[in-house]
Amino acid sequence: MTQSLLISVRLHDARWHGAGEWPPSPARLFQALIAGIGACGTLAPEHVQALGWLESLPPPTIAAPPAPAGQGFVTFVPNNDLDAVGGDPSRTAEIRAGKTIRPRFIEGDPALRYVWRLDVAADDEACARFVSEIAQALYQFGRGVDMAWATADVLSQEEAEARLAAWSGRIWRPSDEAAAGGVTLRCPMPGTLQSLMDRHADQRRRIVGGVFRKPREARFRLVAYNCPPDRLLLELRPADDGRRFQPWPLSRAAELATTVRDAAARRLPAADVGAATVERFFVGRGCNGTDKSRRVRIIPLPSIGYAHTEPSIRRILVERPPDCPIPLPALDLSLSNLSLSRHDPETGQIPSPELPVLAPAADASMLGHYGIGDHPTSRVWNSVTPVALPIARLRGRTCGSRRLANEAEAAHAVRQALRHADVAGAVESVRVQQEPLFAKGVRAEAFAAGSRFTPDKLWHVEITFSQAVRGPVVIGDGRYCGLGIMAPSASQHHRDVLILPIVGSRPDVAHRGAVVSALRRALMSRAADDEGRVPTLFSGHEVGPSPARSGQHRHVYLLAEDADVDGLLDRLIVIAPWRVDRTVRPNAEQRARFEGVVSAVHVVRAGAAGVLRLDQPCSPSDHDPLFQSASGWVSRTPYRPTQHPSRSTDPEAAALRDLAAECLRRGLPQPHVEIRRINVGPRGGISAEACLRFAIGIMGPILLGRDAHQGGGLFVRER
Repeated sequence: MTQSLLISVRLHDARWHGAGEWPPSPARLFQALIAGIGACGTLAPEHVQALGWLESLPPPTIAAPPAPAGQGFVTFVPNNDLDAVGGDPSRTAEIRAGKTIRPRFIEGDPALRYVWRLDVAADDEACARFVSEIAQALYQFGRGVDMAWATADVLSQEEAEARLAAWSGRIWRPSDEAAAGGVTLRCPMPGTLQSLMDRHADQRRRIVGGVFRKPREARFRLVAYNCPPDRLLLELRPADDGRRFQPWPLSRAAELATTVRDAAARRLPAADVGAATVERFFVGRGCNGTDKSRRVRIIPLPSIGYAHTEPSIRRILVERPPDCPIPLPALDLSLSNLSLSRHDPETGQIPSPELPVLAPAADASMLGHYGIGDHPTSRVWNSVTPVALPIARLRGRTCGSRRLANEAEAAHAVRQALRHADVAGAVESVRVQQEPLFAKGVRAEAFAAGSRFTPDKLWHVEITFSQAVRGPVVIGDGRYCGLGIMAPSASQHHRDVLILPIVGSRPDVAHRGAVVSALRRALMSRAADDEGRVPTLFSGHEVGPSPARSGQHRHVYLLAEDADVDGLLDRLIVIAPWRVDRTVRPNAEQRARFEGVVSAVHVVRAGAAGVLRLDQPCSPSDHDPLFQSASGWVSRTPYRPTQHPSRSTDPEAAALRDLAAECLRRGLPQPHVEIRRINVGPRGGISAEACLRFAIGIMGPILLGRDAHQGGGLFVRER
């Protein structure tokens, strides 16, 4: 029988002073339980068994009340460093350190609930009973001033879900990935209890023999938690119900959102919602920066997805944040069968039958075209309705430099708009323009009618993220009135060069070969299927141990670079073969496979070079000399010919012929080759440093020769 363990924590005051997270993580609750039961001394064996059972359970569901962050303040307390002032207590004021305190103000009942699902067996029932005893010993939750108490109950699955459904705050559930608005919380795992006991023992003997020893870190696992908003999808239907839809013009999206907002606001007070709450969290009048994330958002959804679709507005999506004080039933009641026409009591005018009525949508497939729900995420997003920015577009004829500066300011404003809209993800590039970004779109200035924005402050935007982002993406100053609605691009741009920055400890350049070999092993491990087979794209081999002998270079090129020339490697570069060998023609599956596998590598274990931790992959910048366009290219790493020269051949002439032939094999034009330095090994092997000059500009990268796939034969733009 499936049951649930419910631990309820109630705070004494409606404030919480814990730092860095909301809701409080399950790891914080686990530590508070140990602190409560361990205040009297060592833990009893039955309590150790119960806590060990609790840490082995899957991550719990968390029910937390709304708790906006308050105004922070700094208090100055003595630092634990009296030796710095000669041990004189009277000089304590000289070693005071600032401590920032920013409490959260809990709205409503100051209680939290943690629900674990479990299959109750005989041993589980005993452990659950001991967990109930441990919960009764909890006395604080957060910092020392956050006094609290807790209870634990074992309920049926139906009763636990009923209590969560009746919860008026936010429900946080564990998920595979943190979506927009989600958080990553620490959770206990097998071994957490022992690690906390070891850390407590280390804290008691930090100084042994006059030497300070850092206590061991506690072990937790990171779990993504999401709290998706409530969504209502409505259709615009004619008042006479003569046909299914009553389309609304795309250019009047702002007018539609405002009309729906005002009409629903007139009905909400009748649903037991205070007028002040409606004005603040639905209409938006009088709301501050903290309230914006709790406002109801009305998003008109133009019909898109097919080339011949007329992009009129036939549906409206209404999003209610989980901590919005307007109840979902009241919001649903105010929007259902809502007529957008208004009877004028002074003139007695009858509502126009041409204005539509809102009705619940029968089909939600249109949400997929905006990246909402379980649909695939996207890296490239285009605006369907223009984004309202504080930067005005230049009018009339302007010089190129002024226009570029104006568009650069607008692109910077787009990045700020993403931050204000809580759209997570690093941005690779932003393109702004006045023209629409799809075939039947409308120019940006046409959307100014019916809105509060001037035409010169409306921009169509294309945003490329480093990682895929899930919808909806609505940004800009007009995101609450139908503007700034974005959709995934129909033509996704797969990246064929990915730069993996090294964060933390960096290896010496002497370990370049070991790092490249470790990166290749990491890519092969990620690309292997269930049977252990690795595609040629990452292995360089056909099926089996034999190398690929098609004559084309069909596997990835790997580089370990010291970009700032300080003797330490700071980035790894993975280049798709079709970017270097112009004769290779990839398909869409290979492009997607390349980006997906490389983006999944976050740690490279390189033996003596150490463990390399990698940041999010990104594309090369426009100023990177390896990837610019130029007619002159010089060696950065020596070129090794593809064929071993005979002893009777002049080494310089052999290198020159081999290098020219290699350029032709890679699909490059015939260059003028200048050998600047030649090295001959003890067995006749040669390596050369050269300069290539083409008749036209060639886009990098250029890697040639026998060891090109490991970073050899790399050329850089000639300065």
